[in-house]
Amino acid sequence: MTTSGIRCRFCGSPLSDTFADLGVSPLANSYLKQDQLLRMEPFYPLHVYVCPSCFLVQLPVFEAPEEIFSDYAYFSSYSDSWLAHARRYTEMMVERFGLAACHYVVEIASNDGYLLQYFRGKGIPVLGIEPARNVAEAARKKGIPTLTEFFGAKKAEALSTGGQRADLLIGNNVLAHVPGLTDFVEGMKIFLKPYGIITMEFPHLMRLMEENQFDTIYHEHFSYFSFLTVEKVFARYGLTLFDVEELPTHGGSLRIYARHAEDATKPVGERVEELRERERGAGFDRMECYRSFGEKVREAKRAILDFMVRAKRDGKTIAGYGAPAKGNTILNYCGIRTDFIDYTVDRSPYKQNHYLPGSRIPIYHPERVRETRPDYLLILPWNLKDEVMEQMAHIREWGGKFVTFIPEVNIQ
Repeated sequence: MTTSGIRCRFCGSPLSDTFADLGVSPLANSYLKQDQLLRMEPFYPLHVYVCPSCFLVQLPVFEAPEEIFSDYAYFSSYSDSWLAHARRYTEMMVERFGLAACHYVVEIASNDGYLLQYFRGKGIPVLGIEPARNVAEAARKKGIPTLTEFFGAKKAEALSTGGQRADLLIGNNVLAHVPGLTDFVEGMKIFLKPYGIITMEFPHLMRLMEENQFDTIYHEHFSYFSFLTVEKVFARYGLTLFDVEELPTHGGSLRIYARHAEDATKPVGERVEELRERERGAGFDRMECYRSFGEKVREAKRAILDFMVRAKRDGKTIAGYGAPAKGNTILNYCGIRTDFIDYTVDRSPYKQNHYLPGSRIPIYHPERVRETRPDYLLILPWNLKDEVMEQMAHIREWGGKFVTFIPEVNIQ
């Protein structure tokens, strides 16, 4: 069979090379209410391709962004470690670039104001742009001015015409979520002041592949970036990447720093060239690099199911911790439902008393773990493993053990 008609969202080349095929899956954040359990759920192919021309790893679009993001279940402020990350970033940016009350900081996909609250606390004017109505309202309640909009070139033109342009334009974990990638980056070019700075954070494809983080793949993540590819995307619209940091967040992310190509005040740093060369050395500019990942994913599935089957045959009880999108990828790809996991828990009241999409596993308050005393607690947001193990350390009282599945099955 061919994939006629599917083209790269950046360069337009035809796509036929598979990066990973995870079967079919529902939208990862489409949590179900009790009265929806007897209804059909839509499942979409979770088949990832790699472009043979620009090496952008990508999912085709099966559902409009308005359907995915207009009402959203993820609130950033429920992760203590993510708040600490946001606070450190604010301190660093203020010190490094001398940000003050005369500057304007804008975050695209600003969620519930988790980050902008720290800039606002320093007296710096801020604006959030957040398409999810429920999440944007939570930010406004914190006093963060927030537009309920999708961002792109047209919106950037409208804001710029009204006299609003950003000194610092931020996007944390949004670049991967954008189906209209070129329109989005063009919008950032328009909206940035002549000597302004863009920072974006997103999962690093190199780390995803090295550590078999296949659960980072879900329908809200349309694109998966190496540094080599993201540099090409920004360069097309006259934006130069002058610095890059490798972060531990989300299992390994990049934070890129961009400026207008015409802005000579920010020279390109050594970290840019070092990462470019490291990715070239690893083969990220050659198709051969991408062709072995699918088998790594299939082997991970076999190991996960081997553990689950053995645990249940030994009479063990298993509960989950967290209801993250990445967890839904694992559960649906592996066919894990309540025959293996009794329930999961989550700190967010917006997810409690719902059911995970596809697997229909119920979501409860974390106190449920103490009440039922499971033998194993599977940490679905493995990137927050240390935070979760500290919060749930009491499972040791009855001999409970923590389990993670990425990069491999690990029991502690």
